[in-house]
Amino acid sequence: MPALPKVCIIGAGCSGFTTAKRLKDRGIPFDVFEASDDIGGNWYFANPNGMSSCYKSLHIDTSKWRLAFEDYPVPADWPDYPHHAQLLQYFHDYVDHFGLRPHIAFNTRVEKAERRAEGGWQVTLSTGETRDYDALAVANGHHWAARIPEYPGSFDGPQLHSHNYRSPFEPVDCVGKRVLVVGMGNSAMDIASELSQRPIAERLFVSARHGVWIFPKYFKGQPIDKNPAPAWMPKGLRQWLGGRMIRGLVGRMSDYGLPEPTIGPFESHGTVSGEFLLRAGSGDIAMKPGIERLDGDGVVFTDGSREKLDVIVWATGYDIKFPFFSDAALQADAENRPPPLFKRILKPGVPDLFYMGLAQPLPTLVNFAEQQSKLVAAYLAGDYVPPAPEEMARVIRADEEYYTGQYYKSRRHTIQLDFDHYVRHLKKELAAGARRAAAGGHKLPVPGREPAEAAA
Repeated sequence: MPALPKVCIIGAGCSGFTTAKRLKDRGIPFDVFEASDDIGGNWYFANPNGMSSCYKSLHIDTSKWRLAFEDYPVPADWPDYPHHAQLLQYFHDYVDHFGLRPHIAFNTRVEKAERRAEGGWQVTLSTGETRDYDALAVANGHHWAARIPEYPGSFDGPQLHSHNYRSPFEPVDCVGKRVLVVGMGNSAMDIASELSQRPIAERLFVSARHGVWIFPKYFKGQPIDKNPAPAWMPKGLRQWLGGRMIRGLVGRMSDYGLPEPTIGPFESHGTVSGEFLLRAGSGDIAMKPGIERLDGDGVVFTDGSREKLDVIVWATGYDIKFPFFSDAALQADAENRPPPLFKRILKPGVPDLFYMGLAQPLPTLVNFAEQQSKLVAAYLAGDYVPPAPEEMARVIRADEEYYTGQYYKSRRHTIQLDFDHYVRHLKKELAAGARRAAAGGHKLPVPGREPAEAAA
């Protein structure tokens, strides 16, 4: 029997360690390399690798009902929306329960991953060591390469990206200051709501180029994501029903002093906040349009107004980056679009590479790669075969249109995805791929080049 392939997993966040767990279940050998001193990735507060976006007050916007791993329930006493420290502890418990920690090399960064001409990967580590692997699983996350747009002029005061925000006092003391938050995504909502409280900022401004719909966290006393419309329901009908519900719950954004959206509730990435509308309606937040230019001790906006400011917080998103790849075909392009991927995992023509967790799935990213790992593990074990290349290309086009077609063009919408629809169709694809594998005699698509090591 041929040896199973050995896999290098880059990153020990939730995408990396759930992939590792699935490989271990299948007896597929692997190593996980983590740049930090512990697991958790983005959810490891004050992560020494600098890649965490957690702030002290952060609670996840996905309810516990939707983020739980399939085979490891969340604690029964959790609140509906857990704090980041609770989620991180859950990650630690998962890793230790399934015995994954011994497979993770901490304080070890993958500096370079080069694909060999004959297949397989040569991986160079921050320790200076070079290792060979039969396959590579990329799970380095996409919320760490902070992006700040360029504007004419300069600003004299401190500026920071939301990625580096920790509290109203760290890394910049915002108490008694005039603060501008740029953006209206989820991080912007949280940070603006926190800073706008009267004992903190003297005045809190939010700059947005256009209006967005802000979803509440609860509906009739239940988390709004707890009972979604069924995945089989046509997208148009789900969006119509969801739009009616959101409009009925929150009314018009202009009623709160916010810019009225020119798009529907599901034509941009969902912004969820249980507090921002209250703060805005209470007069604690002053809305401003887009930025025209930076102007010394202030900012000039596109409506010609100017505000004197002490601090700017840029909640302006992230670039998708894979710094260990030198091949441009494996990178995101200038518009922040990743390579075309079958089921957001496989790049046609590169049978030994898997992108894990590379999506902005609604409602949750936490257990997304856990679902993807079903395909990866079955594929590497010879129990799944993808369709022919031309069919893969057709599915990629159809999926991208389905998942991103309704969104306005933006760098933040290149990896949007409907979690429930994805999982439903992934299950069908796994069944079809299993039939193809059986017809082909369960041949390993990526054979091991060395005797397999025990994965347990």
